[in-house]
Amino acid sequence: MSKFSFTLNATDGAARTGVISTPRGEIRTPAFMPVGTAATVKAMMPESVAATGADILLGNTYHLMLRPTAERIARLGGLHKFMNWNKPILTDSGGFQVMSLASLRKLTEEGVRFASHIDGSKHMLTPERSMEIQKLLGSDIVMAFDECPALPATDDEVAKSMRLSMRWALRSREAFGDRPGYALFGIQQGGVTRELRAESAQKLTEIGFEGYAVGGLAVGEGQEAMFGVLDYAPAMLPADKPRYLMGVGKPDDIVGAVERGIDMMDCVLPSRSGRTGQAWTRHGQVNIKNARHADDPRPLDEACTCPACSNYSRAYLHHVFRSQEMISGMLLTWHNLHYYQELMQGLRDAIAAGTLSAFVTDFHAQRAAGDIDPL
Repeated sequence: MSKFSFTLNATDGAARTGVISTPRGEIRTPAFMPVGTAATVKAMMPESVAATGADILLGNTYHLMLRPTAERIARLGGLHKFMNWNKPILTDSGGFQVMSLASLRKLTEEGVRFASHIDGSKHMLTPERSMEIQKLLGSDIVMAFDECPALPATDDEVAKSMRLSMRWALRSREAFGDRPGYALFGIQQGGVTRELRAESAQKLTEIGFEGYAVGGLAVGEGQEAMFGVLDYAPAMLPADKPRYLMGVGKPDDIVGAVERGIDMMDCVLPSRSGRTGQAWTRHGQVNIKNARHADDPRPLDEACTCPACSNYSRAYLHHVFRSQEMISGMLLTWHNLHYYQELMQGLRDAIAAGTLSAFVTDFHAQRAAGDIDPL
């Protein structure tokens, strides 16, 4: 089996463009990963997701361990076969969902004991069990198990949580073992405190991972605080490995993160927005629920080539959303994912050409001049 590797092709300031090579295909960076929480990107066929330009999807350890279970997916040939996606898959460790969704959560040095939000059944998730689940799924990129403290939290609480995550990172590394062609990413923690971020990065680097994530952001701290951390946190991580910002985000979050050296991102926003009547365009967001679209013959975005923009008017999209027709969520999600992948290609091209500053200026100018709807 071929190895997992990262090739850095060009830089423009802190921004980078390159290629992650895996046995299941290449991932062009900076990359946006659509989220397939329960082995599906909601409202999309897998081949439609691929048609938008996505090179990789994200799956969810917590949800899949509960339903249909990792063991069942393994018996059925692994997650790629199960969901009909033959490109790379990254799975998160389950730590965030245990914090945000599960009840009766009890944290110890061993791991987290919790009750399922689905049926109340009791489970224990440890670094070793998280690695086992992700191996059963057949994930190409596996995330180390970490602890995600609820915000707001004191500096002492953040420091204690970060150091527990670093101990769990070592256990994750040991449990992952030697798996040629697969990758394990460590997750930097430390909140918005530079010294804690540095301590976390040093520990992760000592352990050694195939890639590194900046965790603990996009959890309510606001864009200014997030960018403040990203001004220094990515540079603390090895330059020859991919850098992944978890759970981001809106288009301007993505652009700002790429400017600061991030290579990979994921977010449920494009698909969730599509199902709730919100479209993301180069001119900002369009709320298709608004009455002003009822007689509008224009597409969502005249420059977009997705099926929603090529074949349907805003008036039609307004009608099917108001009528609660399933095609509304399908078309708007397809458009949003297409827009996100088009944005990533634009960023990659600009970094390669050394014109990122002009690209970012134009990105913000178009949005400022657009017809942004209230949400």
